[in-house]
Amino acid sequence: MVKLRHTLVPEYPAAVTRPGRRWALPLAIFALCSGVYCATAADRLVRPSPNNHYVHLARAWLHGRLDLGPAAPGTNDWACFDTLDRGPCPRGRYAFSGEDAERYRWYVSFPPLPAVLILPLVAVFGLATWDALFWAVFAGLAPALLFVVLRFLREEGRSGRSERDDLLVTALYAFGTVYYFVAVQGTVWFAAHVAASAFVCLYLLASFDGRRPILAGAALGLAFLCRPATLLLAVFFAVEAWRAGRAVRWQKLLWFSAPLGVLILAAMGHNVARFGDPFELGHRFLQVRWRARIETWGLFSAHYLPRNLTVFFLSLPWWLAESPFVRISRHGLALWLTTPNLLWSLFPKKLSSTIGALWAAVLATAACTLLYQNTGWVQFGYRFSLDYLPLLLVVITLSGRRFGRAFWVCAAFSVLVNTFGAVTFDRFHQFYDTDPTQRVIFRPG
Repeated sequence: MVKLRHTLVPEYPAAVTRPGRRWALPLAIFALCSGVYCATAADRLVRPSPNNHYVHLARAWLHGRLDLGPAAPGTNDWACFDTLDRGPCPRGRYAFSGEDAERYRWYVSFPPLPAVLILPLVAVFGLATWDALFWAVFAGLAPALLFVVLRFLREEGRSGRSERDDLLVTALYAFGTVYYFVAVQGTVWFAAHVAASAFVCLYLLASFDGRRPILAGAALGLAFLCRPATLLLAVFFAVEAWRAGRAVRWQKLLWFSAPLGVLILAAMGHNVARFGDPFELGHRFLQVRWRARIETWGLFSAHYLPRNLTVFFLSLPWWLAESPFVRISRHGLALWLTTPNLLWSLFPKKLSSTIGALWAAVLATAACTLLYQNTGWVQFGYRFSLDYLPLLLVVITLSGRRFGRAFWVCAAFSVLVNTFGAVTFDRFHQFYDTDPTQRVIFRPG
């Protein structure tokens, strides 16, 4: 009977079956996550998003120009450049005519790679492109790639986790962190996070032991072209490569730096073409009401640190005695509250040079965002953490601590909280504070 059963099972070459099996689960994760994100986004998918900056940028490129013309497409985070004085435009104006139309030009100041990604769709559909649909589907990539990272660590014997553990961490990332609410928005700031997250995960996969330096450098460069703060994640590759033998250490660093340097130079060239300065991203020219603080303190300063740390650690929901019973500051909720499982990264059972390298990269990147002039406002939770969140989840995986009942309970809580955020943010406004000044973090009165 055993022999008969054996003869009825076709024997395919391992080279044929193994790739299919290895790709099946990541592809299923991608499809499931993208499907959930699309279902959560719902009616957002069938119209252009209200702040579709990357669609406008891609359309400008297709028309052979870097600027958007003399009128801003909206009033939310568009950069206006005075070509005569080489500085910001007059405050409070969003359109110019006559001679001013030639002097004052509008730009998208956010790094341009997301516009490159969506450009083929814009070439077909123009400003009618359903950008939220594109980004909701694209958002499935990061969880799928994170699973591949965790599987690599398991198969290399470095994590000691089971496949079920890897799936748990992947699900936590996809639906139990601020990535969930970000993935279903589609608008400019959130689209940049979605794109960068996928490249951060790809960078991680290529960086362990400095094993694929060209891919690591390219992936980090692409992440940088979505979210500049991710450039500081290079610390991780540098430490991992340094652990290699002296003979190959510098070779790995050189191959890593080559594609990264090319992409950084491309970004600098883009800045020169727009503003005549390789280091000018354009954020100084944002037509926003808090431009005065940028002009006084700059885009990055220790002046912003107390407020940013307050949001990072202490921003809690406001409990009300009547409906809707809970309200959230526009600065969003503290990171540990939206994903309490991240606390496991603070207490690894066993230490390693890889965990140290991951933490070094996390701290460098987190310090950059905590010194930034903005908290991430308006948001459900601390979205800037997405620049380094995959690294924290890898630390948890490598920590050696068992995923016991407390971890599962916190994971369930995280999914519940972030599902609430994904469903309600920018939809059910009664749950969110309406303060427009950025001064309100705690419940007034």
